[in-house]
Amino acid sequence: MSYTQFIASRYLRSPRNAGFFSFIAGIAILGVMLGTATLIIALSVLGGFEKEITEKVVGFTSHVQVNGFQNLPLRDYEENARRIAACSPAVNAVTPYVAREALIRSKEGVDGIMLKGIDPSSKEIAARKYLVAGEFDLQKPKGGAAGIVVGRKLASRLGVGIGDRLVVFGIGRLLEAGQGRAMAFRLTGIYESGMAEYDDVYAYTALQDAQVLFQLPGAVSGYDVHLSRVDSASAVADRISEVLGYPHYTRTVFDSYRNLFSWIELQKKPIPIILGLIIIVATVNIIGTLLMMVLDKTREVGVLATLGATRWGITMVFLRQGFTIAVAGTLLGNILAFTLLKLQHDFRILSLPSDIYFMTSVPVLLRWEDFVMVSAISIVLCMMSALIPARLASRLDPVSAIRFA
Repeated sequence: MSYTQFIASRYLRSPRNAGFFSFIAGIAILGVMLGTATLIIALSVLGGFEKEITEKVVGFTSHVQVNGFQNLPLRDYEENARRIAACSPAVNAVTPYVAREALIRSKEGVDGIMLKGIDPSSKEIAARKYLVAGEFDLQKPKGGAAGIVVGRKLASRLGVGIGDRLVVFGIGRLLEAGQGRAMAFRLTGIYESGMAEYDDVYAYTALQDAQVLFQLPGAVSGYDVHLSRVDSASAVADRISEVLGYPHYTRTVFDSYRNLFSWIELQKKPIPIILGLIIIVATVNIIGTLLMMVLDKTREVGVLATLGATRWGITMVFLRQGFTIAVAGTLLGNILAFTLLKLQHDFRILSLPSDIYFMTSVPVLLRWEDFVMVSAISIVLCMMSALIPARLASRLDPVSAIRFA
């Protein structure tokens, strides 16, 4: 152990007035700890919001949606689905669907829904992931009613459970022509995503049953195009428009939910302000603590200088103190942040109104990159803060320090 390290450790736990200076050092460590934990938690929560919202929105829609102008039915959908899949290597799956407004009736009441007919074998349906009761079974048994999956809030309003009978009335263009059609369904599954926009409205059935209900034989409303990379959505959408042409038009998830993604970007903007405030707190804490130590150790600094300690050696004594405070505070901050984030991730302690935030609890995203980045920034800034009092200590005149201290 070098003499600078030995003296630095003794100064942090000085025998004289030990309680006072241990308390001051503890306050500095606490400030660094809280600052580090706050920034890690802020980044993790924002990352969680972005990931959760993007996954849910893309899951219930897709990266790119292909529709017909003025809701025109799209025919030759199987061949067009193959053409879409061949547009780009980024295309993972193409799912034709029929989606129209409808009325759903149970013994308890009537409600409006958006009924979406899909391929039951598709693995890209988000409602399958968020099932809370029953099964995602849309098959129509021989002589029985077709299967339907609805959101928990909708099921609660209708007063129905798994296995109950529902009647769906097709409306929209058919209603304008006075050709409404009804079909019986059997509730096979209930999902809850936390996104009220979907849980309250969207219901799922098999594509063939939706085509019969809305009288669209051999036609679909559109295609959900799922990609391997979300950043390629715009390029793929443009390519699909070129390949298919009229009456097809494309929209990316960012076009459909522009306000939502703008809100996410807006939430990221305060991060530099938060970081700046944390830097100020950490800087003031460490500079104040080390300056008080320099004032208290003026005589000792003078003695070190008369014994042959160089200015660099004296500087290193106080830089080591700053480094100790930085490492201790950063380590404790990482532990505190990880503990709180893990508790929220596992037990969902903090809840949110789903009709506002699109989720039922505060989401967190544990990323080692956030911990490493914040820790590195914290230690570097603490060391820069410690440099000021360290340089002041090294410039003390030994004779004046011993005589007047």
